[in-house]
Amino acid sequence: MKRKNVALAATAGTAAGVLGLTMLTLPAGAGAAPALPAIAPEQLVESVMRAAPPALTGTVAVDNALGLPAIPGAGQASELLADGTSQFQVWADGQGRHRVSVPSQGGEMTVVDDGSTVWRWDSTGRTVTRTDEHSPEAAGHGAPPDPAAAARGIIDELRQTSDVKVDGTASVAGRDAYELVLTPKPTERTLLREVRVAVDAEKRIPLELSVHTNGSDDPAVQVGFTDLDLTAPDPALFQFTPPAGAQVQDGKAEHAPQQRPANGELQVVGDGWDSVLVARLPQQRDGQDPRQIAERIGKPISGPWGNGWVIGTKAGNALLTSDGRVAVGAVPEQVLTAALGNA
Repeated sequence: MKRKNVALAATAGTAAGVLGLTMLTLPAGAGAAPALPAIAPEQLVESVMRAAPPALTGTVAVDNALGLPAIPGAGQASELLADGTSQFQVWADGQGRHRVSVPSQGGEMTVVDDGSTVWRWDSTGRTVTRTDEHSPEAAGHGAPPDPAAAARGIIDELRQTSDVKVDGTASVAGRDAYELVLTPKPTERTLLREVRVAVDAEKRIPLELSVHTNGSDDPAVQVGFTDLDLTAPDPALFQFTPPAGAQVQDGKAEHAPQQRPANGELQVVGDGWDSVLVARLPQQRDGQDPRQIAERIGKPISGPWGNGWVIGTKAGNALLTSDGRVAVGAVPEQVLTAALGNA
């Protein structure tokens, strides 16, 4: 999974980076620990990287203890990642087609990738956004990523800057799993203590992942499959026809010539645990200005890069600037400001 796709949720809303960062996490599994053959950490990692994405139907639970409220105007990402527990449904055919259904206040958001077109249906506003599957705008469809694919991308991104071990086994959604643990090397500048991934013992796909911060024994964020069926879903699920009366629009971003990241474009500064995502905030929609929300809930900050507000959680920070940029990472505040100067 490309790094851009791992981080796609980072531009999805007001506290884009913090919300996007936590969207990529899953929970250490519940149930009795099964007896499984011993396996070396690198062998387990390599098997995860080689595993073919399976067909699946799953329910994914998000359990967030970061202390974030649901932010008006930030959409489903904010609702999923506000303090508490929420869930969404995912389907995949194993051939690149996907469907995600996310409940929201008064309706739901459904995203269908049929292999050539990404359809985003907002039942509340009765709007459909249609985007070519290979266009840059498709990455901004606003749906949470497939948890297995997201966790695989995190492992690939962090493996070179981590100490890796296998720490026992778990039972996740009725399936036996190994517990893979990635711990940042001492040179990494991060607020995170470790990332734990439950890897399916048979299929070698990530089932769950939890993010742990320094100073706490409990995960800051947990997301993972509570139900999982690895049989092929009905192919009709990956076909989409706009409902009668829906407003259909093309998802084309307007890119202004500029040196800094354009609206919807993502730049990564640094690597591994030190990675900072820098992007330009989406255009104001429906009267909700992300910068006004950031001003209300964030801490004012200024520097050579300009003025802005920092929104902090146990697992990371997001810096939103007055000129419409956002920098996000699981890093201290000073790493964000340095990244803005280098973007």
